[in-house]
Amino acid sequence: MACSIVQFCSFQDLQSARDFLFPQLREETPGALRRDPSKSSNWEDDSWGAWEETEPQEPEEEGNASKTQKTSWLQECVLSLSPTSDLMVLAREQKAAFLVPKWKHGDKGKEEMQFAVGWSGALSVEEGECVTSALCIPLASQKRSSTGRPDWTCIVVGFTSGYVRFYTESGVLLLAQLLNEDRVLQLKCRTYEIPRHPGVTEQNEELSILYPAAIVTIDGFSLFQSLRACRNQVAKAAASGNENIQPPPLAYKKWGLQDIDTIIDHASIGIMTLSPFDQMKTASVIGGINATIKNSPPAMSQYITVGSSPFTGFFYALEGSTQPLLSHVALAVASKLTSALFSAASGWLGWKSKHEEETVQKQKPKMEPATPLAVRFGLPDSRRHGESICLSPCNTLAAVTDDFGRVILLDVARGIAIRMWKGYRDAQIGWIQIVEDLHERVPEKGEFSPFGNTQGPSRVAQFLVIYAPRRGILEVWNTQQGPRVGAFNVGKHCRLLYPGYKIMGLNNVTSQSWQPQTYQICLVDPVSASVKTVNVPFHLALSDKKSERAKDLHLVKKLAALLKSKSPEPDSFETEIKELILDIKYPATKRQALESILASERLSFSCLRNVTQTLMDTLKNQELESVDEGLLQFCANQLKLLHLYESVSQLNSVDFHSDTPFSDNDLAVLLRLDEKELVKLRALLEKYKQENTKTTVRFSEDADGVLPVKTFLEYLEYEKGVLSIKKISEEEYVALGSFFFWKCLHGESCTEDMCHTLESAGLSPQQLLSLLLSVWLSKEKDILDKPQSVCCLHTMLSLLSKMKVAIDETWDSQSVSPWWQQMRMACIQSENNGAALLSAHVGHSVAAQMSSSSTDKKFSQTALGADAEALTDSWEALSLDTEYWKLLLKQLEDCLILQTLLHSKASPPAAKVSSPQTEPLPRLSVKKLLEGGKGGVADSVAKWIFKQDLSPELLKCANQERDSENPDEPKEDLLRLAYEQFPCSLELDVLHAHCCWEYVVQWNKDPEEARFLVRSIEHLKHILNAHVQNGIALMMWNTFLVKRFSAATYLMDKVGKSPKDRLCRRDVGMSDTAVTSFLGSCLDLLQTALEADISRDEMQVPVLDTEDAWLSVEGPISIVELALEQKPIHYPLVEHHSILCSILYAAMRFSLKSVKPLALFDSKGKNAFFKDLTSIQLLPSGEMDPNFISVRQQFLLKVVSAAVQAQHSVTKDKEPSEEAATTHWKDHNWPVLAVDLAHHLQVSEDVIRRHYVGELYNYGADLLGEEAILQVQDKEVLASQLLVMTGQRLAHALFHTQTKEGMELLARLPPTLCTWLKAMNTQDLQNTDVPIATTAKLVHKVMELLPEKHGQYSLALHLIEAVEAMATL
Repeated sequence: MACSIVQFCSFQDLQSARDFLFPQLREETPGALRRDPSKSSNWEDDSWGAWEETEPQEPEEEGNASKTQKTSWLQECVLSLSPTSDLMVLAREQKAAFLVPKWKHGDKGKEEMQFAVGWSGALSVEEGECVTSALCIPLASQKRSSTGRPDWTCIVVGFTSGYVRFYTESGVLLLAQLLNEDRVLQLKCRTYEIPRHPGVTEQNEELSILYPAAIVTIDGFSLFQSLRACRNQVAKAAASGNENIQPPPLAYKKWGLQDIDTIIDHASIGIMTLSPFDQMKTASVIGGINATIKNSPPAMSQYITVGSSPFTGFFYALEGSTQPLLSHVALAVASKLTSALFSAASGWLGWKSKHEEETVQKQKPKMEPATPLAVRFGLPDSRRHGESICLSPCNTLAAVTDDFGRVILLDVARGIAIRMWKGYRDAQIGWIQIVEDLHERVPEKGEFSPFGNTQGPSRVAQFLVIYAPRRGILEVWNTQQGPRVGAFNVGKHCRLLYPGYKIMGLNNVTSQSWQPQTYQICLVDPVSASVKTVNVPFHLALSDKKSERAKDLHLVKKLAALLKSKSPEPDSFETEIKELILDIKYPATKRQALESILASERLSFSCLRNVTQTLMDTLKNQELESVDEGLLQFCANQLKLLHLYESVSQLNSVDFHSDTPFSDNDLAVLLRLDEKELVKLRALLEKYKQENTKTTVRFSEDADGVLPVKTFLEYLEYEKGVLSIKKISEEEYVALGSFFFWKCLHGESCTEDMCHTLESAGLSPQQLLSLLLSVWLSKEKDILDKPQSVCCLHTMLSLLSKMKVAIDETWDSQSVSPWWQQMRMACIQSENNGAALLSAHVGHSVAAQMSSSSTDKKFSQTALGADAEALTDSWEALSLDTEYWKLLLKQLEDCLILQTLLHSKASPPAAKVSSPQTEPLPRLSVKKLLEGGKGGVADSVAKWIFKQDLSPELLKCANQERDSENPDEPKEDLLRLAYEQFPCSLELDVLHAHCCWEYVVQWNKDPEEARFLVRSIEHLKHILNAHVQNGIALMMWNTFLVKRFSAATYLMDKVGKSPKDRLCRRDVGMSDTAVTSFLGSCLDLLQTALEADISRDEMQVPVLDTEDAWLSVEGPISIVELALEQKPIHYPLVEHHSILCSILYAAMRFSLKSVKPLALFDSKGKNAFFKDLTSIQLLPSGEMDPNFISVRQQFLLKVVSAAVQAQHSVTKDKEPSEEAATTHWKDHNWPVLAVDLAHHLQVSEDVIRRHYVGELYNYGADLLGEEAILQVQDKEVLASQLLVMTGQRLAHALFHTQTKEGMELLARLPPTLCTWLKAMNTQDLQNTDVPIATTAKLVHKVMELLPEKHGQYSLALHLIEAVEAMATL
C-alpha cells in the first residue's frame, strides 16, 4: 500500500522510430544497437520485432555531443500521449510517427499492450517549417450505446510557421489554421470536469495556443463539432467524391499579451469569480480609494505565463468585454474532387494541389487583430527565467520550473509562491489526483468528523510528480506542506508526460455515465522501451498526526521481513508475530497481515492456530462498537478451517488397518455380479491395464494424502457461514480430495470417522461426492493394482448417500435422483475408463441396496394398510434408476474396449513411419463419444488404423471368423472385440469410409507422403456400397484434389512439358515425384467414381443404424451421412476429367516433352474442366476438328513409345531402384490405356495398336509383338511397317558387322534389295542384338500378312532368301 510504478505498455521497435526521426544516428549506431539488415524497416509492417534494446555503450574516443544525442534523443522530440493511451505522437522537425496500441503475446505468454507505428511521414507543408508542439485529443462518441471509449483521436500539431493543423490517426489532414504569423510555442487543452461542489465554477472546454506575444483560445464545443464534420466529409469524399458540407464556424478569442519580455509557457486557468473582498481589494488597487464596485463580481478568464520580466505573469480577461471571433472552417480532404474553402477572416486552409499552394502562399490570409491584454501582476525576478508551468487538476495550484533548477509551487488564486524545491535542473513535472476510497475509512474516536465514517463525502488528494533527468529519479511529493511519499530510480533519458485533460465532447450528463480508463501521468523509458504510470494510495496524503496507516504499513513490512527470516526459537518467534499483528490499528491492514501469516510456508500449524486464536480473543474482548465485524468473522472462519485440518490430519495419522479378508466371492457379492460377469470384468480390466500402463515419475515429496496447511486454507473458504471449495484447478481439486479420502480408500483410515468429521465441518455431501470421485478417477493406476479399494469405495459411498441432504426423501419416485445423476455424470466425463467402470459398478450396487431397503420399508407400511400403489411406485423408481445404471455400464464397457484398442502397443514399425503416425491418440470418454456424432467411434478407430498403417485386407479378415493360423494375434483380437461391441458403428463400409477420409486428411497436411493418398484410394475401393463410394469420392475430389489438380494442369500447359521440381513445389505444393503419384491416384479415384455410378442403381441406399446403448449420441454429422447426401455424378463429365487426368499422368510418368494438355481439347472441352462433377456441362460432341485429332494422335503415339521404352529398354545393369521405378507400369497397362484414350479422343485405335506392335518389334520383344498383332485390324498396313523393321535389322547386320561372309552375301543379293537395304535408317532401331532366327520369323510373319498382289511382296520374298542365307553363315 505504498507508491508504486507500474508498466502498462511497451514498444515494438522504438529503435526504428529513432532511426526514422534521426537518420544521422542510424549510420553511427554502435554494434550493440545495429539492426540486422535483413529485418524490414517498413513502417507499415505490424510486426516490428522484440524489444531487447539496452543502453548503448559509447566508445571513449567519441565526442560528448554525439554521445549525448544518442542517449537523450527522446528529449529532442515533440512527444504527446493520449490520456486514454489510444495514440502516441513522436515528432521532430518535419517528420512524425503516430503510434497505436496493439494487443500481442509477450515473452511470458500473457497478452500485453504494445505501441506499434500506425502512420509515419512528413507533416510540413510550407518550406522550412518544423513541428513545435503536439496534442492527442480523444473525442467522445455520440452514440448512446458507447462503451465509454473515445470515438477517435485527433492529433493537433503546431508549427514554426504559425499554422495549427489537425490530423486523424491515419495521418489524414482535416484542418489547417493560421491565426498568428509567429511560431506556435505551446498547445494546451482543457476538457470538461464535473465540479466537486457547488462553490466551484463550471469550466468550459477549450484549446489554447500560445504565441510569443499572444494567446488564442478556441471554444471546445465548436472545435468538437467542426472536427466531427470534417472527419465525416473526409470519409464521404473518399467514398463518393465531391459532396461538400459546410461545418459550423469556430469561436475563438485572441489576446495580445503586453508588459512582458518573453513568454515560454502558459496555463489557462479558466473562468474565475472573485469574492466580494477580493473584488474590493482589486478595485482599490486599480482605481484608488474612490473606486466603486458592482453588486455582482465579474467573471474573468485567468491566464498565467512563465518567462522573464516578470518571471510569472498573471493576466485577467473580463468575460463579455470582447465578442468571440467566428472562423469559417475550410475543409481539407485527400480528394482532388473537393476544392478547398477559404475564409479571409480566419485563414483555414486545406490540402491542395501545387498550383493552389503557390496561390495561397502568395496570398496570405488576413490576420484578425489581437485584443490587448495587460499583465495585472506577476512575480518579478530579473535573473530567473521560467521554463514550464503545469496546472494542478483542481485548478488551484501550479508548479513552475526555472533555469536555476528550482520547482516553485504557486497558489493560483492568490498569485503567490507557497513552496520551493531545489536541485531539480531540467525537471519535468506532473500531477496525480487521488479520490479517497470510502471503504478504507476507519471510524475515528472522539469528536465528530464528516470524514470519520463511510457515509461522508470522498476527499481528494493531489500529489506533485517531479522527474529529475540529471539524477535519473522520479519523486512523488505531498503538495504545500507534506513530505516526499515515493521515489524511484528510472534512468536519465526518460520523458514524463502529463496531458492535463481527458476526453473532449462530454458534458455534465454524459461524463457521469462514462468511466474511461485514463492515465494521469506516464513515464516513457526509451532504454527499456516501456510506458509506465505511478500509483499513489490516498492515505499518503494524510498528515503525520492522523497517519496511523503509515505506522501500520511499517509493521506489515516488519512482519514480512520477520516471516522471511530464520526463526531461532519457535516460542519467541510466535510471540513476536502476535505482538506485531496486535499493534496494527486498521482492520483492513490487520486482515492483510493475518493473510500473509496464514500464507507463510515456514510457520507450523500450532503457530498459525495460536496466532489466529489470540487475535480472535483480542477482538472479542474489545468494545462491540469498535470491532470490525468483517475481521472478526474472517478470524472465526480461519479457525474453523484450521480445526478441520487438524481433525483430518489426526485421522490420517492413526494406524488403522482393516483385518477383514477380501476374496473374489466377496467382490462379486459387493458389486451384485455373478461369477461369469466378474470374470469378464476382470479380463477387460486386465487388458486395459496392460495397454494403458504409462511410466510416471514420482517424487518422495509428492506423497498422496498429504496437504500443507497453507494450501488447504487456499482451497477452502467460508462464504456467508457456509463452507465451500474455491474455484481451483483439477489437479488442486484432486489434491484436496486425496487429503480427505486417500487413506480411507486404502483402508488405512476410519471411513466412518472421516465422513462424520467432514459433515460436521459443513461440507455438503454433493461436494464430498465430487471430491471422492475426482480422487478415484484420477488415481486409476493405483486403484487397478489394489482391488480391495473397491470395498472401501463402496463403504464410503454408502456413508455419503446416507447423509441427511444427500438423497431427498421427498423426491418424486418416478424421477431420477440428482445424487446418482451427479455420480453418473462424473463417470461419463472421465477419460480413465477403468476407474470409471469400477465406480459405476459400485454406484449401481449402492443404489440398488438403498432402493431395496426403501422398498422393504414401504412394503411394511403397505402391509399395515397403506395404499398398494406405493409399492408399484417404488418398483418403477427402482426400474428407472436401474436402467440408467445399466445403460451407463454398457457405455463404459464399450468405451473401455475402444480405449484399449486405441492405446494398444504398436507392432514393429514399418520401414518408413511419418511423424503424424507417431503422435499419441487422445483418450476417450463416454461424453466424448456421445458428443462425437454417429461417426465418432469409426473416426477414432480410423485414426488408430492410420497410426498402425493396417491394410484394408486386414480389416476385412478381422471382421470375419477367427483365423486358425493366427489365433493369438492381439491386435486382430482387440479389433474383433471392438467389432462385436460396435456392430453398427464399425460396419466395414463405414470403417473404410472413415479410414479413407483420415488418410486423405493426413495426406493433405503433408502432400509429400504420397502413400497416404494411395492408401486412401485403396480404402475407397474396398467400400462395397456404391452410394457411399460415390459420395466419399466426390467429397474427396471437391475438398482436397480438384484445386491441386487444376494447378497441375495449368502449370503443365504453361511450360509445355512435365514441369521440374521447383515449379511443382511453387504451383502445386509438392515435388515432381509426388505430383506423378498424385495424378495416378486422381485417375484411380475418377475411375472408381465411374464404376460406382454404374453400379449404384443396382444397390439400395444403406440404412445407418446405431447401437442401442448409443442412441442418444449427438454431434457433428458423420462422413457416411455426408456422403449419402451427395448428388450423383454426371458420368460424361467425370469421364472427361478422367481423360485429362490420364493425359497428365502419362506426361508426368514418362517425362514427355512438347505436351500442352489443354491444347488437345476444343473450347467446350476446356470450359467443362474443374466444374462441379454433379453438374451438367456442355461437352464436345460430333466430329472433332482434324487438327485436334492429329495432335491427339501424336500424343498417344508418344505415350505408347515411352511405355514400351520404359518396359523393354535394354539395360546392362538393372538396379533395384529401376525395378521400383517400373511399379507404375505394373499398376497401369499403358498400351491398353492409350487405346482406350484413342476411343474417347476420336483417334483411330488401329493406328495406336499398329504403333504398339511396331515399338515392340523395335525393342526386340517379338513374342509380345506376335500377340499384339492379333488385335490389329488393318494387317496389310502393319505388314508394310514391319517390312521396314526387318530391313533395318538386316541392314544393321550386314553393314555394321563388316564380315567377309557378310560382304559375299551382300554381293549375291539382288540389286533392288541392296539398294533398299542401303536406304534403311538403322539409327531408329532400339534393339540391335536380335537373333537372325527371330528376324526370320518376323519375315515369315510379314509374308503371311502381305497379299500376293501387294507391291512389296517380291521384296519380302528376297528378304526371306537373304535371311535364310544369313542364318547359314
